Amino acid sequence: MDSSYDLSQLFSDGGPMMYPLVICSLIGLGVIIAKTWTLWVAHRSAVRVMEGVEEAARTGSFDEAVEIAASSPGPAAAILLAGLRRIRHLTLHKGELEQVVSTTGTIELSFLERGLVILATIANVAPLMGFLGTVTGMILAFDAIHQSGDVEPATVAGGIKVALLTTAAGLTIAIPVNIGYNYFVTRIDKLIVDMEESTQKVLNLAWDLERDGRLTIVA
Repeated sequence: MDSSYDLSQLFSDGGPMMYPLVICSLIGLGVIIAKTWTLWVAHRSAVRVMEGVEEAARTGSFDEAVEIAASSPGPAAAILLAGLRRIRHLTLHKGELEQVVSTTGTIELSFLERGLVILATIANVAPLMGFLGTVTGMILAFDAIHQSGDVEPATVAGGIKVALLTTAAGLTIAIPVNIGYNYFVTRIDKLIVDMEESTQKVLNLAWDLERDGRLTIVA
């Protein structure tokens, strides 16, 4: 038998619980691919955009700094862009800049965390689905014993096979999804550091401009 037949046969032998398990695996795979791409794009240009924006802004080229931030993806660039759009008018209300960058950071963090709930749910639910299949398989096995009135290996083999296959499928799905979830949490933590650095750069820029008399902060 070739491998494709083996897989289809295993799926068939696993019983009805294999269908939701396959759906979970497809959803988990889709989220993992999407989050991998999103977080990679968000992190790759963070250092470059912070350096470019700071250099342009300190020379007074606010329009250039805004353009650099606007053309760069990621949460760090979004925070810089929100702050620079306020700073380039050279007049700020007290607390306005802090509120703007804080709100932008909250929105960007929410975007970064999108999909993590799905992965966490799949990592928790997939093994439970597998165990439910295990219980179903054992019920089938005992029912077969009850119907035949005899304990023969062939009698209970079908139910035990269902139990083992669904358990294996649930764990096979949950393990990589859980690893992916933890990896993404680590990546998001690094992006939060980038966001904090961007926030600090915007605030430092505003303070330096105010000290030099180039920025007015009104009550």
